[in-house]
Amino acid sequence: METYLDLMLLRFGIVAAGLVVLALVLFAVALGLKRRGRLEDARRLAEPAVRAAGRALARRVQGGAGGAGRGRGRDGGRW
Repeated sequence: METYLDLMLLRFGIVAAGLVVLALVLFAVALGLKRRGRLEDARRLAEPAVRAAGRALARRVQGGAGGAGRGRGRDGGRW
């Protein structure tokens, strides 16, 4: 059991370290864009992708990834 817990802690540490590195890279990219005056252009171009990802995440959280999504219940959509 101790070995399993050690592996889980190691996995958590690797994931946390990866997220920190990703955040630092994103911060560096944003800082570089801001210094060049292109941050607003990047925001404008990235906004549709972020909105689409948000909609996809919302569908996934609501369980709409399968064929019974978009508000249809067990009765096939009859109210």
